[in-house]
Amino acid sequence: MIPGDPGTKKWIKKYGDQLICIRYKYDRNRKMKLKTVELIVEEKSYKNFKTRIPWNKIVKIHIRYGEIHLARLVKSAGGKWNSKEKIWEIQYGEVKTLGLAHRIVR
Repeated sequence: MIPGDPGTKKWIKKYGDQLICIRYKYDRNRKMKLKTVELIVEEKSYKNFKTRIPWNKIVKIHIRYGEIHLARLVKSAGGKWNSKEKIWEIQYGEVKTLGLAHRIVR
C-alpha cells in the first residue's frame, strides 16, 4: 500500500513524508501476518549515471594490423570482426576484463 491508501493514516501520522509504502508479509510457519513499512532514512544527490556502460553492451574496439596476439585474445573472449568497418565488436565486460577499455572507439 502507498501513503493515502485505506489503512495507511496511522502510519502517515507516525512517519510523515518518510513513508514510502506498507507491505504485508505472511509467516506460514508461525501463522503470523506481519506488517512492514519502507521509510526514507537519508537523501543525497547523485551523479547522473547515463554514461555508465552496461557490461553486456557490444562495443567497438580498435586493434591495429599486426597485433595478432590481441586479435586472438579478443576473438577467444567472444569478439567478432566487423569486416565492413574493419573493427572488433565485443561485450564491454570482456573489454574491461582484458584491460582494453582504452581501445574503445567512441
